[in-house]
Amino acid sequence: MDPGVNFNPNELIELAAIIGGVGITGIAGYFAVRRARASRRRQIEQAGEGPSQALAQPEAEPEEAPAAAPPQPAPRSQPQPKPVPAPSPPPEKIGQIIPFPVPAPAPVVEKPTAPAPAEPIRKKKDGAALAPGLAKTRSGWISRLGEVFAGRKEIDPSVVDEIEKILLTADIGVRTSQKLLEELRQSLSRKELREPESVWTFLRQRSAQILSLEARDIDFGSARPFVLLVIGVNGSGKTTTIGKLAAKLVADGKKVLLAAGDTFRAAATEQLEIWANRVGATLVRGKEGADPSSVIFEAVKRGASEGFDVVIADTAGRLHTKTDLMQELQKVRRVLGKAAAGAPHETWLVIDSTSGQNAIAQAQIFTEAMQVSGIVLTKLDGTAKGGVVLGIADQLQIPVRFIGIGEKVDDLRQFDAEEFVEALYQSN
Repeated sequence: MDPGVNFNPNELIELAAIIGGVGITGIAGYFAVRRARASRRRQIEQAGEGPSQALAQPEAEPEEAPAAAPPQPAPRSQPQPKPVPAPSPPPEKIGQIIPFPVPAPAPVVEKPTAPAPAEPIRKKKDGAALAPGLAKTRSGWISRLGEVFAGRKEIDPSVVDEIEKILLTADIGVRTSQKLLEELRQSLSRKELREPESVWTFLRQRSAQILSLEARDIDFGSARPFVLLVIGVNGSGKTTTIGKLAAKLVADGKKVLLAAGDTFRAAATEQLEIWANRVGATLVRGKEGADPSSVIFEAVKRGASEGFDVVIADTAGRLHTKTDLMQELQKVRRVLGKAAAGAPHETWLVIDSTSGQNAIAQAQIFTEAMQVSGIVLTKLDGTAKGGVVLGIADQLQIPVRFIGIGEKVDDLRQFDAEEFVEALYQSN
């Protein structure tokens, strides 16, 4: 020690007391904090919170307790709880991050497999609109059959003779009439047809079967231009049929060209020109007496170069018994094949239904000279001989494409076998 410094014993004692008080205060504070933490932990555990769910505490520094300090035992009144599983869901606590609830995935519901579509049910045709045009045909042989069956509860073989007379005079044709009668006799012998209503049902079904020939649908868009050749005898209604058909096609958005191939009858060209102007079609005509093949050839070439959809070629009416006229018709067909590949795409024979069984003879000769693909039966509204359609379809196996039942454009109707038969037998 520096001899120049004087120490006061009282000051030394005071300094020692201060240092000892600070140490004792620190030790006491340490144990106080420790007891507070232990008490807080016990409270949390008694509240049902597992150690993993306790509030996050800052990491404690390593404790260096003096040896003299005994461990603090848990109070007897508060026994240590047994571990319990964490409740679900855990209670929300301040400072705890609760995961965002993820919704349970929706159950997968398998959609029922749709059943295979059933075969389309063909609706019964409504022959009401067609019935007026077939009134005369229906009042002929159909009404006569009705008179034979009237008042009868059963049909016996003797009635078949009366049925035969009616069918043979109905312009159905001998061959077709005999076929129907033979089937009728066989059914009667097996006692299948005993009631008049059974006979009517038989006739309706057989008529529909005869008329329902398998034929491809008419597709006017299958070629451009689509060439339709129309043939027939004088006065059968070819030009009028062409005009009405052109009106329907133009209404459907088709660009139509008409070829006036009937150069022998002056009125035919003028009549076709009137139709062309009326419906908005284009007409190609030649000089009177010109070669019909050249006129039709020019029309098809123009149709191809100017983008027409359909070319309809008229031809001169000719007697089916004149060989030279039929040969000329064959020439027209050959020329059409040179004008456009595959032409004519359809050849339709127009038949006047008032000619009766003579129409069957006409059709037979025309089909021998030409490849007829369809029949147009005109003037059905003015005759009782409409049964000829059965004979033509049965004997020639050529589909009927259109029928004419009046003067208006809508009276040229696309033929439907079921609709026709329903209208024909409507009153029975």
